[in-house]
Amino acid sequence: MQSFPATDAHAFRRVLGHFCTGVTVITTSLHGDPAGFTCQAFSTLSLDPPLVLFCVSTASTTWPKIRDAGFFCVNVLAAGQEDLGRRFARRGCRRFDGMVNAESPGGAPMISGAAAWIDCTLEDRHEAGDHNIVIGKARHLSTDTAKEPLLFFRGEWATLGPLSGRAAGR
Repeated sequence: MQSFPATDAHAFRRVLGHFCTGVTVITTSLHGDPAGFTCQAFSTLSLDPPLVLFCVSTASTTWPKIRDAGFFCVNVLAAGQEDLGRRFARRGCRRFDGMVNAESPGGAPMISGAAAWIDCTLEDRHEAGDHNIVIGKARHLSTDTAKEPLLFFRGEWATLGPLSGRAAGR
């Protein structure tokens, strides 16, 4: 196995691509204008209180809208929603065009057909390099247990294989 300096941005990205992630779309609405972006850097932070975190580029045009709105919804994309993952990752496109979305209890757009959603209020933010670490307090959430998650691995969209054992019945 070959070693690379972590300062080699291409190698850093390639190596970290070996860590499989789920795919989320973080949404909000500011003055009735929906905003959202595709985010793989999402995680549970705490069970008590119920906190989650996501990381967003300091160059993001969506982050200031989330900050100003003070709330967001984490939409966990389902297998087969690659088109939405791509759409919300592109800059300069009208991401919500043609979409009929429900609204989360907190007022953020919800992505139809998502495997799960978590409605949050903005709790805190920390600067870290060229990103912000954003912490949200979960207020409402739901899941569709019939849906498999959309995954991202080595720069490609992926899905789970058949589940086995106890996990399959959850």
